[in-house]
Amino acid sequence: MNGNNNTNPLTRFLYQSLSFVLFLAILGVVIQLFSFFRAEPVPTGRGGFKYDYAIYALDIPDNLELFGEPVPTDNFDVWESFDRELLVNTYWQSQTLIFIKRANRYFPVIEPILEEYGVPDDFKYLALAESGLTNAISPANAVGYWQFLRGTARDYGLEVNEEVDERYHLERSTEAACRFLLESYTLYNSWTMAAASYNAGRRGINNQVNIQKETNYYDLLLNEETQRYIFRILAIKTILEDPAAYGFHVSEKDLYPPIEWFEVHVDSQVVDFADFAHKFNTNYKMLKYLNPWLRRPYLTNRSAKSYGIRLPAENARIRSHYFKTDTQDEESDRENRR
Repeated sequence: MNGNNNTNPLTRFLYQSLSFVLFLAILGVVIQLFSFFRAEPVPTGRGGFKYDYAIYALDIPDNLELFGEPVPTDNFDVWESFDRELLVNTYWQSQTLIFIKRANRYFPVIEPILEEYGVPDDFKYLALAESGLTNAISPANAVGYWQFLRGTARDYGLEVNEEVDERYHLERSTEAACRFLLESYTLYNSWTMAAASYNAGRRGINNQVNIQKETNYYDLLLNEETQRYIFRILAIKTILEDPAAYGFHVSEKDLYPPIEWFEVHVDSQVVDFADFAHKFNTNYKMLKYLNPWLRRPYLTNRSAKSYGIRLPAENARIRSHYFKTDTQDEESDRENRR
C-alpha cells in the first residue's frame, strides 16, 4: 500500500532544529533555577575574603599610634614601610594565627607588669615580635620571651647561671625589660626610640643620632632589621586588635587558655625534679613547662634562696577544663536574652 507524505523536507528540517533549540533553552533555564536555589550566596570584594580567598592590597588605617605616639603615615617612606610589614604579617597566616592564639595565654601576664612600671601597654607586642612569645634562642644567643643577652640580663637584675636562668621566666624577664625601657625613655624622651634601642642597643642608636643629627625614629636611617622593627610591631598590633578585618577568624575555643597553677616555695636543695613532680601528682614535663627557668633536673641551691616553683592545678592539663560545655553556652545565651 502506498502512502503519500505531503510534508516538505525543508519544513521538516526547520521544525526539528527549532525543537532542539527550544529543548536547549529549557534545559538552560532549569540549570539556572537549580543553581539559584542550591548555591549559597557568596559575598563579593573584600567581604568575601573567607569564601573565595583572593589576595588583596590592604587598607592602611588612619591616625595610627604606637606606644601612645603618632605614626607619620603621611610620609611615603613611613607608609610603605608599614604597608610591607602589614602585608607580610597578614599573609604569613600560620605564624600570625599562632600569635593570636598565644597572646590569649601570655598577654594577661605581661599587661599588669607593664602597667605597674608605667610602660605603655603596646610593648606587649614588642615581646611578641621578639620571640613569638616562646623561649626562643637567637643566633646571637639572646634568650627568652624578651630576648636578653646574658650580660644585659644580669645588668637588669636577672639570675643567670647553669641551674637557674630567669631570662626564661616570663614575669621576671618582663620586669627586666621594663627597667631597660624606662632607662631608654629617660634618655630619648620617646617610647618609639626606646623600642628601637631595645633592638639595636643604645650605643647603635646613639651613633646614628650623632651622625645624622636627628632624634626622631621616623627620620633616622638605620640598619634594615631596626628599620623594619618598629613597623613589624605596629603591624602585629594592628592585626591583633582586629583580626577579622585581616581574614583571621578565631573563636574562643581556638585560643590557648592561661594555664592554672599553684606555687610551692623551695629554699633548699632539690635532688631530682622528676621525683619532686611526682610528689605533687604531676610529671617532669609539666613541671618544666611551667618553670622553664629551671635549667637542670636538679637544684643545688647552696645559697638557700627561696624559689617559687609552679605546679599544675587539678585538671590543668585537660583542655576541656578551660571551656564551657555546649549546655552552659546555651544557658548563658538564654540568660542574656532575658
